[in-house]
Amino acid sequence: MSTEPLFAPVPHPEPASNGSAPAEGAAVATAAGSAPVIAPRPESLRRPATEEPIPEPTRFFRTFGAAIRMSGRFSTLGRRPSVVAVNRELRVVVREVRAEASDVVSLRLVRPRGERAAGALPAWRPGAHLDVVLPSGQVRQYSLCGDPADRDSYRIAVRRIADGGGGSHEVHGLAEGAELTVRGPRSAFPLIQAPRYLFLAGGIGITPILPMLRAVAATRADWRFVYAGRDRGSMPFLDEIAELDPSRVVIRADAEHGGPATGAELLEFAPSGETTGYLCGPVPMLTAVRAAMNTAGAPGRVAALHVERFSAPPVLGGRPFTVELARSGGILEVPADRSLLEVVGERLPDVAYSCRQGFCGTCRTRVLEGAVEHRDRVLTQQERGTTMTICVSRAGGDRLVLDL
Repeated sequence: MSTEPLFAPVPHPEPASNGSAPAEGAAVATAAGSAPVIAPRPESLRRPATEEPIPEPTRFFRTFGAAIRMSGRFSTLGRRPSVVAVNRELRVVVREVRAEASDVVSLRLVRPRGERAAGALPAWRPGAHLDVVLPSGQVRQYSLCGDPADRDSYRIAVRRIADGGGGSHEVHGLAEGAELTVRGPRSAFPLIQAPRYLFLAGGIGITPILPMLRAVAATRADWRFVYAGRDRGSMPFLDEIAELDPSRVVIRADAEHGGPATGAELLEFAPSGETTGYLCGPVPMLTAVRAAMNTAGAPGRVAALHVERFSAPPVLGGRPFTVELARSGGILEVPADRSLLEVVGERLPDVAYSCRQGFCGTCRTRVLEGAVEHRDRVLTQQERGTTMTICVSRAGGDRLVLDL
């Protein structure tokens, strides 16, 4: 049994089609009438004093809640925990490869035979992911979709993307016995205890949501789950979803309904009363739900929506600037609506990157000149004096000189 609590130790909110984790780990959209908020600690999401009390946790959660408080890890009321960098590297072996749906496989990872005496694998909570170092050297993030109580193995699932960056094809080529290096687990998409939930998953977006469903189903919380996909053959883990309370689950295959659901239709499944939403799915699904939340006259039951997206987030509030590549030569213009990584990648295709969201640190680059507008969630204050993550951060002025 895991000694790690399944819920993040706070009472209210905190956010690639291949099953990779966090493209928008800190994204929180508030209910109707306001624009999405992207902030590390959304103070506006404090629970009103008049709201119904959170249901009493089970003995399991009470026990570990006490342990957390005694260890000094209990977070301030109304604040989500910050994303903590994890440098831990583990060697693992693929013990099982299983087809879960069309173009989707799951991998069960265990310690190598000679290292199993080292003990249990590191604990994790629903919403956590692993950084997986593939044999080619590429690093990709994949959500853990197994049982947090299983300390002998990790499970991930990956959809093969025909025109992707190659990581999903490499995973689908792995066989039992293949050795990998993983880093983590860590989370930018934590499940936080709340009285009511609406979970929305699109296709491979089920991976971080599945452990959340199991955790919430074991409590007194009111919850609903809508699972969308092109058709049932493309939707992994339907057999495991079938084990949940059928009165709380909606399987919505586009092929059976003449097309995707609208955002308003998805939000209608929320329980009555102020609800916390979790969504992992493709960009059109995310966009539709957010638009419905911000529409005048929307039901407003989903008070906060925590999102994990399949692709790099759009550049918001950007301004154009110039970047000089000191080692390779060349001066590039970065438009207001494009990332620095995207522009640099056109000149230097081999530039290293992974998450494209500012939390893994793979693309960190030394800054030789210029001020930086840091938008990452991985660098320390000291590192920010000389380094930036070029996937999300931008120039704080008109010009940067990078050690590239």
